[in-house]
Amino acid sequence: MTRDNSTNDDADCDGQVSNEAGSSRGAQAPKMVETGRVARTKTVLRRVMKNWFAMFGLVVVVLLILTAIFAPLIAPHDPTEQNYDALSQPPSVEHPFGTDTYGRDVFSRVVFGSRYAVFLGVVIVGIEMLIGVTLGLVAGYYGGWTESIIMRIVDISLSIPALVLALAIAGMLGGGLFPLIIAVSLVGWRGFARLVRGDVKSVIEEEYIDSANAAGLSDFRIITRYILPNSASSIIVYSTLTIPTVILWSAGLSFLGMGVQPPRPEWGAILAAGRGEIDSAWWIATFPGLAIMITVIAFNGLGDGLRDALDPRQVR
Repeated sequence: MTRDNSTNDDADCDGQVSNEAGSSRGAQAPKMVETGRVARTKTVLRRVMKNWFAMFGLVVVVLLILTAIFAPLIAPHDPTEQNYDALSQPPSVEHPFGTDTYGRDVFSRVVFGSRYAVFLGVVIVGIEMLIGVTLGLVAGYYGGWTESIIMRIVDISLSIPALVLALAIAGMLGGGLFPLIIAVSLVGWRGFARLVRGDVKSVIEEEYIDSANAAGLSDFRIITRYILPNSASSIIVYSTLTIPTVILWSAGLSFLGMGVQPPRPEWGAILAAGRGEIDSAWWIATFPGLAIMITVIAFNGLGDGLRDALDPRQVR
C-alpha cells in the first residue's frame, strides 16, 4: 500500500510538472511570435536605412506631411489673398516664389497645396485599396463564376485607357474635389484587385488553409486571419507606389479643369494658371511643377525601398 501511494504521489507530481511546463510553453508562444515580429520589423527598418534612395524619399515624405500639417505657420501670406500692387512679381525676400497674375504669393499657395497632395493621396488610395482588396480577396478565395465576373469587369475596364476613363467620369460628375476623388478611385482599384487575387491564389492550396476549413472556421475568419496577412507586404508596397500616381492624376485633372477648381491652391490648378505666363513669369508654373516632381520621386524611392526590404527572397 505504501509503495502504491508513493507511486500515485509521483504520478501526481509528474502530472503537475507536465501541466506547468505546458502552461509555460503556452505563455511563451505569444512572446515568441511577438519577438519574431519585432525582429522582422527591425530587419525591414535596417534594410530601408541602408537604401539612400528610400531614405531620401522618407525624409521628403515626412517633410511633406509636416508642411501640410503646419501650413498656416509656414506660409507667410494667405494663399487666396490678392494683391494688385504686386502682380506677377519675381521671387524676392518678401515673396520667395514670386507672385501670380493676381498678386497671390506663390510660395504660400505651394505650401497649402501640400495639403491637397497629402489628402488626395491618402483618401484616394484608401478608397482604391478598400474596393480592390475586397474584390481581390473574394475573387481569389471563392473562384468559379464569382472570380470570372469580377476579373472580367477588371479586364473590360483595363481595356479603356485610364486617362479617357478618368476624364469621362470627372466630366460626367461636373468637376471639383469630390468628382476628382471618385474619378481617380474608380480608375485605380483594378491594380489592387489583380494583385490581391494573385496572392490569394498562391496560398489558397496551403495545408493550413485546409486545416482551418476542417476546423470549421468561417470564410470571413479564414480570409482575415490567414489569407489577408500574406498580402499585407504587397499591399503596403503597392499603396506606397500608387500614391505618386494618384498625386499626378489629381494634378493632371486639376490642370485640365476637371479637378480642384481655382482659387483653391492645388498644385495642378496653380500650374494651369501659370502656363500662359511661362515666358514672362516662369516662376508661377515652375515651383508647383517642382513640388509635384520631387513628391513623386520621393514616394517612388520610398516604395522601391520598402519593396526591396519586404522581399522574402532577400538574404536575412
